[in-house]
Amino acid sequence: MENWLSKLERRFGRYAIPNLMYYIIILYAAGFVLNILNPEFYYRYLSLNAQAILNGQIWRVVTFIIQPPSNSLIFIVFALYLYYMIGQQLENAWGAFRFNLYFFSGMLFHIVAAILLYVITGMILPMSVWYLNMSLFFAYAALYPDVQFLVFFVIPVKVKYLALIDALYFIYPIIQAFLPAYGGHALVGGFYKAAAVESVVSLLNFLIFFLGSRNMRPYTPKQRRRKKEFQQNIRRAQRPVQNYANGAKHMCAICKRTELDDPNLEFRYCSKCNGNYEYCQDHLFTHTHVK
Repeated sequence: MENWLSKLERRFGRYAIPNLMYYIIILYAAGFVLNILNPEFYYRYLSLNAQAILNGQIWRVVTFIIQPPSNSLIFIVFALYLYYMIGQQLENAWGAFRFNLYFFSGMLFHIVAAILLYVITGMILPMSVWYLNMSLFFAYAALYPDVQFLVFFVIPVKVKYLALIDALYFIYPIIQAFLPAYGGHALVGGFYKAAAVESVVSLLNFLIFFLGSRNMRPYTPKQRRRKKEFQQNIRRAQRPVQNYANGAKHMCAICKRTELDDPNLEFRYCSKCNGNYEYCQDHLFTHTHVK
């Protein structure tokens, strides 16, 4: 599995979205504002409704993610900060591609589960990504079990113990969905069944990814810096080659020499300059960086 993930990263890693959790947080914030302005709009036009998706409202496979984790202004500030912190830590440890893969595969599992349940049973479950977000905490605890959080800003508790409490939130809805007083209720049973399905698919996503990455060590700061520089060099190599008036393909930004002036000259782009500035070997390390 590890080799499979590594092969995927080598092949599709360049398509990963850096700082993915930053954009997810913006979507949650937008969903929170939308919910204040028009609470019914999300459920009517944006939620994960399998029947509506099969009837052509395909945008719902993406827009359902904007549902905020809370309708409370106070709670959502802490929730979004926590999600962002955990997401950034996981991306730093796994790399952008693997974090992207984890989050988007979790979304895909939700979509597939919702559609299959509708096709097989006719149930339209109001599913969200609440449990997918909670599963990020599982992944964080698996990587950093001894990190301490201050519960109520006072009590230090290690993440691995908080993960056990988190596990109860996954197990409880699964049990609750089978209780006659909850899952069997004609009006509210769908909500409990939806929570149970969300819990199962989020756990499944976590287990698949955890088993595939259990032997992977988190990237060190030096490795992250080298990875970033490598990706920058790849992007530069993919840029179209500029042809100058005299037919040259390279020209030093300082001395204006080209490969036509001296075939032995080597040219490189400077990663510290703000822009696409190319320098010859004599000025690559001696020029003043453009800011």
